[in-house]
Amino acid sequence: MTAKRVNIKRVYEEPARSDGTRVLVDRLWPRGLSKARAAVDKWLRDLAPSDALRRWFHARPDAWTMFRKRYLKELARPECVEALSELYRLANQRKKLTLLFASRNEEQNNATVLKDLLEGMRKPPTGTGPGGVRAVRDRQSKKMPG
Repeated sequence: MTAKRVNIKRVYEEPARSDGTRVLVDRLWPRGLSKARAAVDKWLRDLAPSDALRRWFHARPDAWTMFRKRYLKELARPECVEALSELYRLANQRKKLTLLFASRNEEQNNATVLKDLLEGMRKPPTGTGPGGVRAVRDRQSKKMPG
């Protein structure tokens, strides 16, 4: 149901054929990197942590567990539904998926949280799994004036 292989990689590293589909999950385009050199297939900027959460974590790098919890809560917000749905779709249709990030911290960043979410290693909060994403999208479409 999820990708056979989900990798994470700094966007500044050299692209490789083995990366498969390359998805940038940062809000801002990586500084000093051309689009050609980045070789990004999809940019899902709405999956990035809010600026406030990103700044909060940058000031408290030892607060990884709290960052992760707050970030997963942000992913359950309605504005993340489309991007999260697209990420699950890409993970389900591709054999290899590489989540790209710019952070220097290669172990503790939003891409590692998204990788865990895709691989189902940790239980996501209500609304962030593929079923939850569909349910929120269905509710939103029913609210739209017809």
